[in-house]
Amino acid sequence: VQLVESGGGSVSAGVSLRIMCSSSGATDSTNCMAWFRQTPGNQREGVAAADSDGRVAYADPVKGRFTVAKDSDKNNLDLQMSSLNPEDTATYYCATSHIKFIREGSRYCPLFESGYSFWGQGTQVTVS
Repeated sequence: VQLVESGGGSVSAGVSLRIMCSSSGATDSTNCMAWFRQTPGNQREGVAAADSDGRVAYADPVKGRFTVAKDSDKNNLDLQMSSLNPEDTATYYCATSHIKFIREGSRYCPLFESGYSFWGQGTQVTVS
């Protein structure tokens, strides 16, 4: 499985930016994909996740500002980021899971790192 992120860059606070992840290899296209981010010296944190059936999840700091979308045909994952602020500066990683998650009888997409098996190399987003 190969994940390749693109679209990162340096932007001014308040603008929007879209980052993209393309996936190739033997994965179940219905499984969750997610975006994580990491700053130097800190653990990787979940940002947003989605599956092909429209299930989405967002971390509290990005709710209302970020929109995640999974293209099931191409097994791609996009993250549209709006109202960016310097606290969003990080390396953003795309990840995909090889299992499905069920909680209280319903499927969901987690935002914890251990739920994802395959990772991209990351794309840097810098907001100033």
